[in-house]
Amino acid sequence: MNKSLRQIFTVVVILFVILGCSTTIFTAFRANELNSDPRNRRALYYQFSAPRGSILASDGTVLAKSDPSNDAFSYQRSYSSGEEYAPVTGFFSISQNADRGIEASRAALLSGTSNALAIQKFKALLTGTENKGASIETSISTKLQDVAYQALSSQGYDGAVVAIVPKTGRIVAMVSTPSYDPNVLAQHDTTKVNNAYAQLTSNSTNPMLNRATSELYPPGSTFKTVVAAAALESGKYQADTQIPAGSAYTLPNTATQLTNATPAANGTNGQLTLSDALAYSSNTAFAQLGVTLGGDAIAEQAKKFGFGQSITVDGSASTGSPMKAVASTFPSNLPSDKLALASIGQGDTLETPLQNAMIAAAIANGGTLMQPTLVDRVRASDLSTISETSPTVMSQTMSSNTASALTGMMEDVVTKESPTLAIDGVKVAAKTGTAQIGTDNQSTDAWVMGFAPADNPQIAVAVVVHNVNTFGVTAAGPIMKQVMEEALKQ
Repeated sequence: MNKSLRQIFTVVVILFVILGCSTTIFTAFRANELNSDPRNRRALYYQFSAPRGSILASDGTVLAKSDPSNDAFSYQRSYSSGEEYAPVTGFFSISQNADRGIEASRAALLSGTSNALAIQKFKALLTGTENKGASIETSISTKLQDVAYQALSSQGYDGAVVAIVPKTGRIVAMVSTPSYDPNVLAQHDTTKVNNAYAQLTSNSTNPMLNRATSELYPPGSTFKTVVAAAALESGKYQADTQIPAGSAYTLPNTATQLTNATPAANGTNGQLTLSDALAYSSNTAFAQLGVTLGGDAIAEQAKKFGFGQSITVDGSASTGSPMKAVASTFPSNLPSDKLALASIGQGDTLETPLQNAMIAAAIANGGTLMQPTLVDRVRASDLSTISETSPTVMSQTMSSNTASALTGMMEDVVTKESPTLAIDGVKVAAKTGTAQIGTDNQSTDAWVMGFAPADNPQIAVAVVVHNVNTFGVTAAGPIMKQVMEEALKQ
């Protein structure tokens, strides 16, 4: 072989090596990157070429499904009662990444690409049929979701409701308002979808935010249940222990005076029982109690309830992008004046509505906090069960004796101070909260949390109504009561 031929041969070999390397890089190493690139139309066509799995409520009601369409994408995603269930379902779009709700947390299963569906994919390959996605059966009760959503939206409230079954951790209602309609993001017109998404994300009311899991609020007096639990767990206090209260309390090392909303919260001769301090929501009593207990004891108790950690509600890295609640916070290393405020749910104490529902559920369940879950089971297209959720203990937050004592104290909240929360023939345990917010504390976040029946808990509920000019018992109380009454009919 002469020199010229050898050179040509060498160049051809090098070119083939470069071609092979580049092909390997694109088909193997950059496959996921290319598939997720929004400019990759072939990936989009592939995603929409087969029906995505349905998302169902616990009674079988279809919340999201894929319908045949007469365009290049073959299937169109649709959502029934879209605004009501958006915090649960999330959205699926041709041009915007599904980054929330079940659409994200169970993406691999819904699309049919999960390894858990290997047998179904193999069957589809052999038979030449469509590779259908799995269906996701949530724990959501349509009746409870309807009641909670109507109660919030009919008043035009900015807020959230979470309802949990204490013994299992199943989330049976999760509502956030204002909300959005996922159907506008499921259209097959890219321009319309992008415009709709831009309008939603720039909206000052933030309708795409799931306030139940992704917004932090000062919990106000509902946090007194955590401080009361810490006091009882210390062994130094009982429900009938007399503690300092008074009509006013000067925050340590300041000239700021803390007062109470009602005379009953002042106590007699500056003293009242721990139970009455919770029942009458005594700020002066719990501020002093918090300082006496110390920040470490309260922080430790809060941690047992879930504070300080992001709480996974659904999914895992293998199923998609997990749905997580942001971490609720109780501040550390506080000076005494700020600790006093934090102990009554003000200052830097912040919670999600989910967290407050978990506190109520833990007390209701004898101190045992169950891992909150949103999915009951996953089924393949042939209706075989791929996975089923089992109740899992998240933590032991307190002893059963403490939970029992705290339950009785929360019953006193209803019978002594908040009779509008009572349900005929049912014992209700609850705690209201009214957190001052805004410039010069001109507005409030209105809270309530509780469970029923107190002697055999079936449902735990937390409600927050943001930025109103009234009390928790007035704005949030009726909503909790309606949800409880509906739950007890089931």
